[in-house]
Parts: sequence; C-alpha cells; structure tokens
Amino acid sequence: MTVRLRAHHLLCMLTYVGKGYTADFCANYDGIAARLTRGEDIEIVAGPDDVCAPLLATEAPHCRNESVLVRDAQAAASIAALLDAPVAPGFRLSLDAMTLTRFRAAFAAGTTRTACGGCEWSGLCDTVAGGGFEGTRLVTRN
Repeated sequence: MTVRLRAHHLLCMLTYVGKGYTADFCANYDGIAARLTRGEDIEIVAGPDDVCAPLLATEAPHCRNESVLVRDAQAAASIAALLDAPVAPGFRLSLDAMTLTRFRAAFAAGTTRTACGGCEWSGLCDTVAGGGFEGTRLVTRN
C-alpha cells in the first residue's frame, strides 16, 4: 500500500511524537507512522490526505483552507530543493534510513521549514528537532 500525504504533512511526520488535535487524529497518525516505518511508500497528493481523514467529518475542517494549500506549496518547494526533483501531486518516495536522516537534518537546520511559519505546532516541532527527534513515532529502518 501507499500512504497519501500532502506535502506539508511529510514535514510534520518528521517530528510527530503522538500529539495532535484529537485522540482519533493521533491514533490515525500513529498508524500512518507505523506504516511508513514498515516501509510503505509515500505519494504526494493535493488537498486532504490520510492524515486529514479523522478531521474531515468535523464541521469546517481546516484541511480545506486556502492557508493549508499555501503551506503545501511551500513545503513542496522546500522538499523539491532538498531532493533536487520536482515535487507535485503524484510524486512518490520512500523514507529509508538515509532519506529520513537527510530530511530530519534539513528540518533541524531550518532549510525545509518555510511552510512552518504560523503553524500552531511549530514550537513543539522546534523542541523535537532540537532534541534530536527523540520520541518520534516515525523511526528509521535498515
């Protein structure tokens, strides 16, 4: 199977430590992190993705807001620069140990964080990245 992620959620996944909007959201996110840890590929999508699923049934989910689309575009540009490849809906990748390490190093250095401006979770992500990504649910595999 393939995990469907919008571009900014690929960045969010790097620092996910089990905190989120609701218990259902976190349970879903935990499952996605486990799937990626087991080696499932990622497909970049436009709009709501597998992470958004628990929020889509709520009234006026923020997943469809214009600001989130802007965040996705900024994240896609940062990821494209890191990978030296065009990142758009349909782009696929795998987060093996080397790729995950590369993504986290860029995140910790701030080079892929343009999309994080104004995000309510940015402080938590700063702490997680500053702590060497300890406690994150997405772990490297060989």
